[in-house]
Amino acid sequence: MTKSRVQAPASLQHALVIVPTYNERENLPRLIPQVLGQDDRLEILVVDDGSPDGTGVLADQIAVEEPRVHVLHRSGKLGLGTAYIAGFRWGLERRYDVLFEMDADFSHDPAHLPQFMEAIEEYDVVLGSRYLHGRVTVVNWPIGRLLLSYFANRYAGWVTGLPVADATGGF
Repeated sequence: MTKSRVQAPASLQHALVIVPTYNERENLPRLIPQVLGQDDRLEILVVDDGSPDGTGVLADQIAVEEPRVHVLHRSGKLGLGTAYIAGFRWGLERRYDVLFEMDADFSHDPAHLPQFMEAIEEYDVVLGSRYLHGRVTVVNWPIGRLLLSYFANRYAGWVTGLPVADATGGF
């Protein structure tokens, strides 16, 4: 991946990267600058599920200093899926041109965002994968869960006929 910034047509003005968090205090200070550094049109919404490690408080502190960071606090651990739904609603209400979802644990590499920004100009949907080119970028999964995910994705591709390497990757 290159570090160059994407020069897309004026139609794509604002893109939102939705990052659900629960106990991700250690990752946020590294993740946020990496995401924002990819393209000036990117903003981040941290959707925090009441992290006991202070992730939400840290996100608020970062948002005070960085206007492209926003924080949505939820009461308690309500789940990844509902965090994404809340983030999508938040982004749609504010009329962002593009919505991305990304894990805070670096399973999804921010360096791929420029490619996504470029591809979304031509395609309606852009998907990333944790299983490409012989690499696996899943973080902190036991081998059993990793194998289940990998083979379930292969099965889903076979059943649907879609050339998707990672149907459950969320990127």
